[in-house]
Amino acid sequence: MNNNIKIQVLGSGCPTCKKLFELTEQAVQEVGLEIKVEYITDIQKMIEMGVMQSPALAINGKPVMTGAIGDKDDIKKLILNECENEGGESAGCCGGGCGCGGNCQ
Repeated sequence: MNNNIKIQVLGSGCPTCKKLFELTEQAVQEVGLEIKVEYITDIQKMIEMGVMQSPALAINGKPVMTGAIGDKDDIKKLILNECENEGGESAGCCGGGCGCGGNCQ
C-alpha cells in the first residue's frame, strides 16, 4: 500500500470547501490509504501552489481539481491515478480496498 501520497484540500472554510474535505477523507479511506488529508485555509499557500479558485484538491503538491467538488468517485479516481503516476500499481495504492480486485479504472 502506497502511503507516501500527500493530499491537501485548499479553501476558505466555506461549506463547499468543507464538503470537499469530507468527501476527500472518505475517498482516502475507501481506497485503503492510511494518511491524513491536510486542510489548508492559508490564502498565501494557495497562491504559492497556483490555486486561484477554491475549493481545490491537490495531490503531491499539484492541484488536480479546482473550483468544484466533484463526487467521491471522481476524487478516488484522481488519487488512484496519482498512485499509478508515482510508479506504483493501482492495487499497490488501494490494496484492493476500493473493491477493484487490483484492477482500478
